[in-house]
Parts: sequence; C-alpha cells; structure tokens
Amino acid sequence: MKQLFLIIGAPGSGKTTDAQLIAQRHSVQMAHYSTGDLLRAEVQSGSALGARIDSFISKGLIVPIDIAIDTIVTAIKGASKEVILFDGYPRSIEQMEALERHLRHDTQIVLHSVIEVVVSEETARDRVLGRARGADDRNEVFDNRMRVYVEPLETIKTFYAHQGVLCSIDAERSIEAIVDDMDQWIQSKLSNQEIL
Repeated sequence: MKQLFLIIGAPGSGKTTDAQLIAQRHSVQMAHYSTGDLLRAEVQSGSALGARIDSFISKGLIVPIDIAIDTIVTAIKGASKEVILFDGYPRSIEQMEALERHLRHDTQIVLHSVIEVVVSEETARDRVLGRARGADDRNEVFDNRMRVYVEPLETIKTFYAHQGVLCSIDAERSIEAIVDDMDQWIQSKLSNQEIL
C-alpha cells in the first residue's frame, strides 16, 4: 500500500526542494514527485500530449483534470517506494475532488496528510523572479500562477482540515528548519505504520 503525502504551496514557496531533501533523507522508503516536473517531462518528450500540456503551463494555467489525475496516479502506483511525497497537487477544487473520488475507490493508496508550505506573496515573488522583477511578462505569469494558487486555497484547506489531515509549515525560515519540521510531521504520521 502506498502512503501518500501531498505538499501544496505558492510558486516559490520551496515545496519541491523541501520534499526532495526529505525523500533523500529516507531514500530507502520514500520517493518524491512533483506534478510540475512530471508535466514538464511530458512537454520535453515532444509528444502531442506534451504540446497540449505546454499550452496551459506556459501561461501559468492549470492543466485539464484528466491529465493531472492520470499523471499522479500512474506515478504513485509505479513508484518502487512505499511512502510518496507529491508536491504541487491539488491546485484546484476540481483536482481535489477528482483525487478524493479516486482515493475513495483505490485501496492501494492512503492519504496521510496535506502539508501547506506557507510564504508571503512578496517572498514568493522574490524567489521566483529574483532580480528580473522588471520583466512584465514574467511578472504577469507569476501573478497568474499566484492567482490560480490562491483562489481555491481556503476551500482546499478547509476540506482537508475537516478530514484532520492538514498541516501548515512556516516557510519564511531557514531551509533546514522547514525540512526538519516537515520531516518530523511526516514521521509522526507514519509512526504507526512501521515504515520509518
């Protein structure tokens, strides 16, 4: 059975780096996947599906729900590790609902927690755009990505909070502190599973 942890956060929150570092700490038991990385890999493959995906992500928009769910479930089930850290999902209420429908009928995947990596919009913008903040097109794409992230956020958080699986991590600190807190939370959720 796959033990799933979803990691959500604004663009520039550091969620992918955090998850990578934790997965490296526990490389025997954990695998890390990023929705964005999986989708970008498909774009780079030059496939027709990749071209379709690119038409959305190049503008900072969300890919269609069927592509996102297929991508995630295929990666989780194909993983050789027991514990899966998956960042960048869900990014919309529709994605959340689609995953929930899937998990209701899939006895091979257990969702343990949704971890929100919290940063201010100013911090996120600085991290994503760096010193090139004068480039209007890059600012526009960032604004789009931020809007897409923020609009459904409260609904997503409320949904997972009611399930008792939401955890928020302050990401305005050193990466070591963030990763340590997140790792400790994950291990606490797995302590009864005899995995770590």
